[in-house]
Amino acid sequence: MRIRLGYDITYDCPQPTPMILTLNVHYSRVSDIVVPDHMITQPSVPMTAYRDGFGNWCTRIVAPPGLMRITTNAVVNDSGLHDLIVPEAQQTPVQDLPEETLVFLLGSRYCETDRLSDIAWQLFGNTPPGWARVQAICDFVHNHIKFNYQDARSTRGAWDAWIEKKGVCRDYAHLAIAFLRCMNFPTRYCTGYLGDIGVPISPDPMDFSAWMEVFVGGRWHTFDARNNIPRIGRVLIARGRDASDVAISSTFGVTRLAKFDIWTVEVPPGG
Repeated sequence: MRIRLGYDITYDCPQPTPMILTLNVHYSRVSDIVVPDHMITQPSVPMTAYRDGFGNWCTRIVAPPGLMRITTNAVVNDSGLHDLIVPEAQQTPVQDLPEETLVFLLGSRYCETDRLSDIAWQLFGNTPPGWARVQAICDFVHNHIKFNYQDARSTRGAWDAWIEKKGVCRDYAHLAIAFLRCMNFPTRYCTGYLGDIGVPISPDPMDFSAWMEVFVGGRWHTFDARNNIPRIGRVLIARGRDASDVAISSTFGVTRLAKFDIWTVEVPPGG
């Protein structure tokens, strides 16, 4: 199958404003790209690109005063398969974990493992280790948090989501990630495109989505505490410890978001 995806985002900047944008499809999907997701700015400004410490593609610009529009419209190939389920996957003991996974065991800005460790062991210490424990955590978080776009807050971390019991997809991810790290599963935060493909169309406005990848059974697997069912058509943009590592834009000055449209739709056969 093919998926058309893109964004149309406008910032209002009162003065020249440096920005770091993390908006490109992840390099691991580069062979799937049919129509490239070239970033277009209006007005046109110089761009420089680099890979951050997690391997994500980032773009640097300086937005001039006034409205800065940033767009792309791409097409990617996708397998059309649901997220993989491997119920027999076992947990790797910490002492046997690959070194590159260890950073994803640690607490981070939005995943306060120090505050949630005792709670995690009380809730999940008696669950079967391995895939079943990961799924138990996803089930709990899915039912613990009430989803509402109006409850989005950029400063909410896992502890706040635990206490407030509300939020959006990033809050589900942060709380589940924190619990999983407390239970010694390396877990990384993911952001990307996830459209309503193979599921009922949501009346909510489209946005970038957050999910997670858990190291279990000797490899990384996708889990999604917000939706909590295998989905079709995830297109990764970036991975990190939490949302602070993969912000779609980091602006170094005062800005106002004037427009924010995201799309992720299946291309009809022959389209």
